[in-house]
Amino acid sequence: MAAYERVLVDIAGGIGTVTLNRPEKLNALDRTLCDELRDALALLTNSDGVRVLVITGAGRAFCAGADLGVLDADGSALVAAGKDVALALRAAPQPVLAAVNGPAAGGGANLALACDYRIASDQASIGQVFNKLGLVPDWGGSFFLPRLVGISRALELVWSARMVPAPEALALGLVDRVVPHADLPAAARCLAAQWAAQPPGAVRRAKQALYRSEASSLAFMLDLEITQQNELFATPEARERIAGALPAKRSR
Repeated sequence: MAAYERVLVDIAGGIGTVTLNRPEKLNALDRTLCDELRDALALLTNSDGVRVLVITGAGRAFCAGADLGVLDADGSALVAAGKDVALALRAAPQPVLAAVNGPAAGGGANLALACDYRIASDQASIGQVFNKLGLVPDWGGSFFLPRLVGISRALELVWSARMVPAPEALALGLVDRVVPHADLPAAARCLAAQWAAQPPGAVRRAKQALYRSEASSLAFMLDLEITQQNELFATPEARERIAGALPAKRSR
């Protein structure tokens, strides 16, 4: 396992957890953290032992976005890192779960939005704060945000540059579930374990298909479903589970 300074990596029970680890800076993004995050994602997404990936933050924040202390010197590098991270998360064959434990602002907000699912503490908040700095969303925000909340709401969130509290974020669709703060680690592990228990071939094909549907026709998706299903019918996992689900099997 590689040793990192600004991220913590743990693998247990098929779940790979990446924890942003600059709590004294609210896990703000600098060049080192971005480099380590890219490396950790490559390590975990290419591991056969990792069936689900969880991303969270150390301390009281998920990620405060760019470290303003280095933004003038390293701004372009931080934006470029966001492209690599967003593409890596969407290309990851595993489900990616964001456990949003506190404020997620700017690039940190869009790191969460790039994940497949977001479970948040009731103390979390999320915001597109870029306009406060005279900037526009990066780290995939211009792609993810309108797909989650619609264009008009996305524009309001960008133009107001406000931090949205967890209950409103849930209502808007920015997060998918809100739990009491103390329950977040256990709730995230429980959900990740449920996903990790499913046959990985089926899980990975489902993720691929649902994201491809965003830019595909119905006819294309129907053909893809046929291809994927025929591939899965031939797998030992599917054959075993189908056989086990037969009434004759259950009654024995």
